[in-house]
Amino acid sequence: MTQPTVHKAPVPAPPGAGARRPGSSPSPGTPGPLRRALRFVTPGASADAGGAALYRRWWLPWLWMTPAIVGATVFGVFPFLNTVVVSFTDAKPLGGAYDVVGLENYRRMLGDPDFWLATRNSLLYALFVVPLMVLLPLLLAILVEKNLPGIGFFRSAFYTPVLASSVVVGLSWQWLLSDQGLVNTWLQKAHLIREAIPFLSDSWLILLSAMGLTLWKGLGWYMIFYLAALGNVPRELHEAAAVDGAGAARRFWHITVPGVRQSMMLVGTLTGIGSLRVFTEIYMLGGATGGPGGADRTLPFYIRDVGLDPLTGNAGYGAAVSVALFALTLGLTLLAQRLTKEDEA
Repeated sequence: MTQPTVHKAPVPAPPGAGARRPGSSPSPGTPGPLRRALRFVTPGASADAGGAALYRRWWLPWLWMTPAIVGATVFGVFPFLNTVVVSFTDAKPLGGAYDVVGLENYRRMLGDPDFWLATRNSLLYALFVVPLMVLLPLLLAILVEKNLPGIGFFRSAFYTPVLASSVVVGLSWQWLLSDQGLVNTWLQKAHLIREAIPFLSDSWLILLSAMGLTLWKGLGWYMIFYLAALGNVPRELHEAAAVDGAGAARRFWHITVPGVRQSMMLVGTLTGIGSLRVFTEIYMLGGATGGPGGADRTLPFYIRDVGLDPLTGNAGYGAAVSVALFALTLGLTLLAQRLTKEDEA
């Protein structure tokens, strides 16, 4: 037979039992003054939060980011803003007094044929280099992707030009392409040409040679990009397509290219920005004048000539051309982002 349950009434606590004794610590469930204060400076911490989450300050992540923010501000934001301000003046490269000229530098730039020649060279450089730099490293990555005996040697060999200095590579190409260089000497001994090809004296050949140097030096770098992207393309798709009778070309266009499309967009954007900023290749192959009569000068080369010459330079005008180069680069970047979003959609 079940015994009835007897409920005992709670025993009342003696007076003063709930009071905290002087010098004793508060009970674990009772928030102290420090915890109550931290609730107001710790967003996201609940009243019962404990451990590190309760004592984490909201400004702590910003503290770790402070060196990067300061570096970006000092070496990026401030120089850019200063360039924009200088573009409205007639400042000299070595400093001194200057006057505010408003939009005069921009009006001069729009009517300057040398500026448009440099812009044409920069755009031609990008139009020629970007498509090849997007496609050739991909083909090279496919070539060295397979784990074959000795493939590591070829990967290292293709990547070696990336490690070399641009000046060293430019000097090597000078030796190769000069009138008595290796290329002309070999072609003449093979009776393929009678006279030396003016690689370093003809304006168009200088520009094409500089483009070839940029491609040769960048192939290994972007090959690494594509090797990482190809590792994410499922091999089962290639095997299924091969079983269905698809050849290598069809598998490339319908499986490989869609699988690395995002990397192709990234490579195209980086290459386009780099092509608009090219300077060393033109300087090493075309000389200090940028080709005969300055015919091969790109925008960075032109900025150096008109804005940094200590005797005849105009830092204000050079800053205006720099702003134009920034606008051109920004437009290319925004176009690439739009194409990327349309591709994702």
